[in-house]
Parts: sequence; structure tokens; C-alpha cells
Amino acid sequence: MMIRRHYWFSGRVQGVGFRYRAYYIAGSLGITGWVRNNWDERVEMEAQGTEESLDKMVQMLREQRFIWIEDVEMKEMEVEVESGFYVK
Repeated sequence: MMIRRHYWFSGRVQGVGFRYRAYYIAGSLGITGWVRNNWDERVEMEAQGTEESLDKMVQMLREQRFIWIEDVEMKEMEVEVESGFYVK
């Protein structure tokens, strides 16, 4: 079953390749959505896929070199019709 989540990641998440790693991980897991840097030094992401694939994506991001995720805020959203994952 498809679900959609909106995330806000804080910690050492800007200037370390977070968005582009999220892009490649999403592609490998069949996740759609987008990711972007925010002015408040957090990274914001909307991702859509199965619960397992979204959890796997967050876990894979936590395991990346140079990225240190201190906190993750998340809210569930309605599923949208879309294709692909984009870096904004």
C-alpha cells in the first residue's frame, strides 16, 4: 500500500550531499517525491512509496558518510499521482 510522508531533517544535513543521495536512494527503492534545502538549515522532503521503502530510505540516509541526522519530524499526507523524485 502506498503512503506519503513529509519529513524535516535536522543535524548536519546541508552541504554534505544529502539531497543527491536522497535522489539516488529514492530511485533505487522506487520512491517518488522531492527534496530541498530550507533556509533554517534543515532539509525538507516529501516521499511516497510503501511504508517499508520509506523507512528503508531514512535508514539508508542515516548510514551515509558525512550526514548526521539529529532529528526527524514527519507527518503523514495524502497520496498523490506523480512520477519520479526531484531535487528542488
